[in-house]
Amino acid sequence: MDSKNLIAQRAAAELLPYSIVNLGIGIPTLVAEYLNKEDYYLHTENGLLGVTAVDEDEIDPLLVNAGKLPVGEALAASYFHSADSFSMIRGGHVDVAILGALQVDESGMVANWAVPGKGIIGVGGAMDLLTGANKIIITMGHVSKTGSPKFIDTCTFPITSTRKADIIITDLAVFKWIDDGYKLIELMGDATLEDVEKNTTAKYTVCKILKQKGNSQ
Repeated sequence: MDSKNLIAQRAAAELLPYSIVNLGIGIPTLVAEYLNKEDYYLHTENGLLGVTAVDEDEIDPLLVNAGKLPVGEALAASYFHSADSFSMIRGGHVDVAILGALQVDESGMVANWAVPGKGIIGVGGAMDLLTGANKIIITMGHVSKTGSPKFIDTCTFPITSTRKADIIITDLAVFKWIDDGYKLIELMGDATLEDVEKNTTAKYTVCKILKQKGNSQ
């Protein structure tokens, strides 16, 4: 299993049945592959509750998620105006938002919409989801394409919200916000504590009972 799917599978394990879940762009979209579609209600901010995967020969070009990717509709799915969808998010009716990130810092701040000096598409629904969803799970590679840490002491990119991320899942480790900081609760794949330490500048503590998720899972 590649690292992205390993992260997605681990994120799926955090979800309770019958939750309303919003999946962001990138790794989060893979989470759906590890869910029993009858047990979860997938939400997209452009106005659909009951998102499912779709076979290539059944694609409707007008039926897409917020990332403009083709999707299917579950039995009894519902459609609504995007304004109503954002009201649903802001009103606290989305149980979990799973989002990608460019950076997360030790205080829980998330930066996932802009890189200084590069073109900006827009913040999209991330700001609302970070503020309104009841639980925030961040899924991302532990380092950038250039090898720089993404779990850092202070975000250097513009933050998306002042809401803390509850859980961070990378290809090296799983961190959970407990009390007043992040705890490393699980190692991913074949990662070691030394791997995490040398690729992280954020402060964290190591849980006394540390789990290891193998690549064979």
